[in-house]
Amino acid sequence: MKKFIYFGGLLIIPLVIILIIHIQMVKTANQTPPANIPYLIVLGAKVNGEEMSLSLLYRAKTALSYLEDNPNTVVIVTGGKGKGENITEAEALSRFFIENHINENRILVEDRSTSTYENLKFTKELYEIDEAVIVSNDFHLYRATTFANKVGIIGYPLAAETPKVVKATLFIREYAAVIKMKVFGS
Repeated sequence: MKKFIYFGGLLIIPLVIILIIHIQMVKTANQTPPANIPYLIVLGAKVNGEEMSLSLLYRAKTALSYLEDNPNTVVIVTGGKGKGENITEAEALSRFFIENHINENRILVEDRSTSTYENLKFTKELYEIDEAVIVSNDFHLYRATTFANKVGIIGYPLAAETPKVVKATLFIREYAAVIKMKVFGS
């Protein structure tokens, strides 16, 4: 009986941790950012050659809607060039916004980053912003806004849908990433 209780405890603790993280993720994703925030940061995601992944496309479309409703907001596109990418993630986003009639003067670029933390850290270093709407997929916003606060940006989450085809995988990876963030700070 003691072994059963011990084994049960070992199973329950990780499940409770994941549940707490999941609640934080959902709570963050369900927030609505205020209008007329001066900057909107779109976090980079995979580009296949020169074509945005569904995750990045959903982020771009969500950001576009905010930009159309808030014509004084400047968008900061982020993301460097990774494996299998012919252009930077920032370039793919920039092209999308220009094609959708966002004036180039409203687009700032951060194109060196290779992680969520770097997206925000490099953006802060380049543009010295204090607050921004942070656009990412729903599963990712809790960690992203935590990192934004860590680098000195008040981040207002704006959730893009996560593509159904990768949703389970991305949520599982995000639980691990949040645990890593809590343990190691990045």
